Amino acid sequence: MPGFSATSAIGAGLDIVHLFNQAHWIVKTVMIILAIMFVIGLYIIIYKTLYLRRASEESNRFLDSFWKSRDIEQIYKQAQALRNSPISQMFVAGYTELAKLASDDQLKEDREGNLSNIERALRRAQTVETGKLESMVAFLATTGSAGPFIGLFGTVVGILFAFVEIGEASGAATLKVVGPHIAEALFATAIGLVAAIPAVMAYNYFQRRIRGLRSEMETFEQDYLNIIKRHFLR
Repeated sequence: MPGFSATSAIGAGLDIVHLFNQAHWIVKTVMIILAIMFVIGLYIIIYKTLYLRRASEESNRFLDSFWKSRDIEQIYKQAQALRNSPISQMFVAGYTELAKLASDDQLKEDREGNLSNIERALRRAQTVETGKLESMVAFLATTGSAGPFIGLFGTVVGILFAFVEIGEASGAATLKVVGPHIAEALFATAIGLVAAIPAVMAYNYFQRRIRGLRSEMETFEQDYLNIIKRHFLR
């Protein structure tokens, strides 16, 4: 059957192990680096997807409790339990600073100074939580931008050495002779694209989710400070 034989030929020609084994050692090194980048990127994609999902879910649970409950002690206990929520951790930082000022009997002595202390505590917590949200995401950006170029470098080197070998070999440089060498070199670019494409897509997705959480943190900071002004620093 002609169709079957053609398919078989294509499958045989695209033997990944064969392409890797026949490639130049520099091209092999490039392939290994790109494969490692792909595996690390895949781990980051899975981990950050689960982490950001938990952060969003726990933040929604905390905000629901924060606006419905009138017992600040109960809110504080729930915030300590929701450790993956950046907003709950901001509340913990603000509550801790508020409790420290109250224990020192300074809560109403210097209203503006106390408010500034609480605001700084919230900002520090926001910076820490933002760092957690953004951790490892930069690697995806690096993979997305550098992966294709690293693969292209492997391809250029592979083609260069392929033509050198062909030039030194006797006989005509037919497609049958040149084709496998070119395929081995182009395989490096293919690996670079495989590593880069999901990394770019995941990076854009994570950045959008992180921007949403940062916006929620900034809104909560203003709401929390307004509550402190009305109920504790009058």
